[in-house]
Amino acid sequence: MTRPSCRITDVMLAVCDHFEPFHHSDKDGAMRRMQHWHELLPEIGSNAPDHDGCKPRHTFFYPVEQYDADVLQSLADLCVKTRNETEVHLHHHRDTAAHFQSSLELGKKNLRGHGLLGSDPLGHPVFGFIHGNWALDDSDPAGEGCGVRGELALLKQAGCYADMTMPSAPHRTQAPIVNRLYYSQSTLSGCSHHRGARVTAGAHTTAPLRDSADHLLLVQGPLLLDWTRRKWGLLPRIENSDLGPANPPGIRRFRQWCRAHISVAGAAPWCFIKLHTHGAPEVNHASVIGAARQRFHQELRELARQEGFRLHYVSARELVNILHAAEDGRQGDAGAWRDYLYTPPPCLKAL
Repeated sequence: MTRPSCRITDVMLAVCDHFEPFHHSDKDGAMRRMQHWHELLPEIGSNAPDHDGCKPRHTFFYPVEQYDADVLQSLADLCVKTRNETEVHLHHHRDTAAHFQSSLELGKKNLRGHGLLGSDPLGHPVFGFIHGNWALDDSDPAGEGCGVRGELALLKQAGCYADMTMPSAPHRTQAPIVNRLYYSQSTLSGCSHHRGARVTAGAHTTAPLRDSADHLLLVQGPLLLDWTRRKWGLLPRIENSDLGPANPPGIRRFRQWCRAHISVAGAAPWCFIKLHTHGAPEVNHASVIGAARQRFHQELRELARQEGFRLHYVSARELVNILHAAEDGRQGDAGAWRDYLYTPPPCLKAL
């Protein structure tokens, strides 16, 4: 890794999938896609576990407005088979606050009905969130894909433990804050996530915001200029942590992700890497459940051994748990804090 990354002791790697089986497909096509995932995902990283003995994690953010009992049960079965998790994705346009709240409640009920979603210390369901069309808190300048302001507070009140929408670049919704873990205070002016307080270790810093009704945790993935790949041989390309058809994972990209050094300020030298993809359509299968990803995990395991950092494959929920442990001053092996605050979904607890 590059010199700044050499100080990192633990790397948390999460893949957050905007998982849309019905994208340009009918139900038969969606079920065929699910079958493909059942066949290929269990083999990814099967011979390259992380420091804790875990295979690569894949968190499915399912669009709750597209609920189908058969597709969701297939996804729940896949999560049980591979020890992965499902969270909330939602597309909505010109919406109202009341309808948005009811959509979240119905989505939670439907997912929980299949044994999905983690729980808070009181046993209430909690969820990570990715906004459809990137338009969190009515942030699209074109006025598309949302319509609800004050959205962060509504998410928090519904049980959202973190938003994981960003980065969206090169899309016009990209927030001005990049490569950060931070809390944003919800306002009725929109774009609340364009400002916020960086997550910082210590009881008198940002930790109290964790329980604040109008502050939501924002977890971003790496966003950098990639000077190792240039357009027309001159201009740097954008490294936006997307696993797309032309951008499979690899060690060169992993070094870029580490260089973003997304971490909790003043905490143990732990690095949080959140990747994203749209993995359901067949065009993206090669990057997320094909040979390229299989090879990446084998090479990454060897790199971790050579460089001496502890590699932890984490779900979205586990990443946030470890983040909060760092915020509370926990140190040592980050893998010890996978279930720090939020416990696994019911479908995984008996395994």
